[in-house]
Amino acid sequence: MNALVEDNSGTAAVRPGYELDMGALDAWMRANVADYGGPLRVEQFKGGQSNPTYKLITPGKSYVLRKQPPGPLLKGAHALDREARVLAGLSGAGLPVAAVHGLCTDPAVIGTIFYVMDMVEGRIFWDAAIPDVSPAERAALFDAMNATIADLHSIDHVAAGLADYGRPGNYFERQIARWSRQYLEDAEAGRDPYMDRLVEWLPAHIPPGEETSIVHGDFRIDNLIFHPTQPRVLAVLDWELSTLGHPGADFAYHAMMYRMPPHIVAGLGGSDPAALGIADEEAYLAAYCRRRGLADMPGYDFYIAFNFFRLAAIFHGIKGRVIRGNASSAQARERVAVLPELMRLAWRQAERAGAR
Repeated sequence: MNALVEDNSGTAAVRPGYELDMGALDAWMRANVADYGGPLRVEQFKGGQSNPTYKLITPGKSYVLRKQPPGPLLKGAHALDREARVLAGLSGAGLPVAAVHGLCTDPAVIGTIFYVMDMVEGRIFWDAAIPDVSPAERAALFDAMNATIADLHSIDHVAAGLADYGRPGNYFERQIARWSRQYLEDAEAGRDPYMDRLVEWLPAHIPPGEETSIVHGDFRIDNLIFHPTQPRVLAVLDWELSTLGHPGADFAYHAMMYRMPPHIVAGLGGSDPAALGIADEEAYLAAYCRRRGLADMPGYDFYIAFNFFRLAAIFHGIKGRVIRGNASSAQARERVAVLPELMRLAWRQAERAGAR
């Protein structure tokens, strides 16, 4: 399943078919991780369907291992070398990410390429409303999220060694074409009048202006690890969808939580920000712009509409896989159930941006 809709909470015993060669892994760890000392015990994170993810436990500390899945791989998919590279570059630029200890590109070690990074201990909030904390702490946690994504988009990707991490420029043209093509070519999943309108409207109304930065692609509260007691981000997780792109699109995907009903994807739709003690959407956007030295973000509503469309296209693809028998999980079927509502919401965002 796409990283956009995974729930990676908790670990359990390693699933059948995903076992690791413990002897080979132990030997690699001894040769490549400076502070490693066994014995080694392994658990598997419950999520990580795209790239299996493991918790490596030793008496001294824990690590995280991410590897490619077993079996044949699609060209360009499961590019863990890209993940390890972006983590190293962003760590050097001061962004809070887990420290990478090493990348193994030799599939002979445990069957696929993999990398090992620190296990960052802290709090992960699965509900965007962050229940069970005070309004003051909730406000501080939201401000920390805002500061972190602003810091990400302020990093000089060339100086960080990531100049060729993606294709700069024409981000919206390329992304709209990609997701439109996926939607239109999946005949089994059917067509929808709202999506058909968006396929026509979006490419004709891209706001002017080009800006390029590293974009996360799935920046949301449950992909952040917060300090155990302080409102501070210790690590940004899940860089599988990262690339060079438009920072406004990346921020709007994150801020989409304000308009997203919680039963579709964890969001704040229908909530009262004042009652929660947090900044409302307008103030949250203004704080981001202030941190980035921007007067405002004129294309913001378009960026939101694009992100709703993108998410609807992903859910539409899940529907196709369910129909073809390639996705049978309860979570996949939940995505299909809310798809009509999500597609209506996507067009509603376009209307807010001026669509008629």
